[in-house]
Amino acid sequence: MSAFFYVIPVLIMAVALSGAYLMVRRWLRMRSAFRSGLTAEARCLRVYAVAHGGGDSRVRTSLRHVYEFRARDGRIVRFEEEGGPGTVLEGDVVTVHYAEGPRIVATARPGSGGHGCAAGAVVAFAGVAVLICAVSMAAFAAMS
Repeated sequence: MSAFFYVIPVLIMAVALSGAYLMVRRWLRMRSAFRSGLTAEARCLRVYAVAHGGGDSRVRTSLRHVYEFRARDGRIVRFEEEGGPGTVLEGDVVTVHYAEGPRIVATARPGSGGHGCAAGAVVAFAGVAVLICAVSMAAFAAMS
């Protein structure tokens, strides 16, 4: 029974830390795309909506765009991005920011400030969750 008070907090900490890692990794990739200074004209190939939820819960939809552009080295790059503006339709030409490398990272979203704020909030939430779990594990160890 005492393992329950150690296993559950460790699982919660693992989920919180992995979520923070994924968010920071995404933010760093987007930041590298903006800081590289490389831009290209991309054509929107496809726009579609994805619905999440349903049944007894609220339905949330998000737009996804598929873009294609030619990088500076001549490679044709196609990427998909979630949460783009609803004003971009199939066939529209937009400016994308990208970072070169073996795997090109690109984004068509304007501005990068929101990613940093969101990453900071997720890291702060994960830190609080880990702290609460660690304190509860230490309290249980002290009581037994």
